[in-house]
Amino acid sequence: MLQSKYLTEADLKDFGFKSLGKNVRISSDARIYGAHNISIGNNVRIDDFVILVAVKGSITIGNYVFIARNSHLNGSLGIEIHDFSTVATNTIIHSASDDYTGKTLTGQVVPPEFVSYKGGKVVIGKHVIIGCSCTIIGPSHLGEGCSIGTMTFINNNLLPWGIYVGIPCRRIKERKKDLLEFEKELIKKYNPFTESN
Repeated sequence: MLQSKYLTEADLKDFGFKSLGKNVRISSDARIYGAHNISIGNNVRIDDFVILVAVKGSITIGNYVFIARNSHLNGSLGIEIHDFSTVATNTIIHSASDDYTGKTLTGQVVPPEFVSYKGGKVVIGKHVIIGCSCTIIGPSHLGEGCSIGTMTFINNNLLPWGIYVGIPCRRIKERKKDLLEFEKELIKKYNPFTESN
């Protein structure tokens, strides 16, 4: 029987990340492409079958970020995930995608001079929670405190502290800010930006 495990600190150093914080747990079944363009903060967990692609572009992951299994992040034009954010199972984040208009060829195996890409940077603000099976296409900025319902499609900017759902994505109500008090308590108790807990 095959069993996943979290890679050791020594294993992770060998990946050659642009920067790597403390208490980072990445599953041995995750796939990392372009680690030299990926920065990871403190207290981060990345689970089984997550794929991070930053051969071109970049991925920056803040502190206390969780990325659940089967999620795929393509940072060709840049992805930033800020502190205390969560990406649930089966979520797809593409900062760039092929041009579907037919003006050029498509696909990763076609030489670059015959393809073109659309998109832009994806920024996931602090305290954002993204539900299962969401798709995010850049350029898009998910403002601080956004809550994204399961199977939502996002291809634009979302204003802070809203609860968003659907295809197309729409704001249905305001999200409470009570969690900010818990953030203060956690920082006071653990100082999460400089230490592991």
